[in-house]
Amino acid sequence: MAEEQETQETIVEQPTVHWATGKRKTAVASVRLMEGKGEILVNGKTLEEYFGTGTLSLIVKQPLETVDRLTKYDIRVKVIGGGMSGQAGAARHGISKALVTAEEDLRQQLKRSGFLTRDPRMKERKKYGQPGARARFQFSKR
Repeated sequence: MAEEQETQETIVEQPTVHWATGKRKTAVASVRLMEGKGEILVNGKTLEEYFGTGTLSLIVKQPLETVDRLTKYDIRVKVIGGGMSGQAGAARHGISKALVTAEEDLRQQLKRSGFLTRDPRMKERKKYGQPGARARFQFSKR
C-alpha cells in the first residue's frame, strides 16, 4: 500500500495591489499602491532621483501628505509621455485615484483638495494655413 504523504503547501500571501491611471497634459502614469513603508519608485528610480528634490517631488507627495499616509504605502509609478511637470501631475492624479480604491473614505478629502480631477488643459493644436495655434500671418491690405 502506498502511503499518503501530506504535503504542506506554504501559502505566501500576496500583498493587495491597488491600480490606477493618472493623466496630465500628454503624460500618462500607471500607479501600483501596496502596503509598505512609504517607498516611492518612479520608472525604477527613487522619487528624488527621477524628479529631484524640488517642487515636482512635492507635487507627487501632495495626496499622501493630505491624507497622512506617507509611510503606510509603497508606490510604484510607471510614467510615459509629456515633460517632467506633466509627469509629476499625472503621478499625483494616479496616486490619488489609487488611494481612493484602497480606502474609499479618503475620497471626500482628496476631492476637496482637487487631486481627483483631471486637469483638462492641453496644448492647442496648430491650425492649417496659419503659423501656430493662435498666431496669424501679418495682414496686408494691399
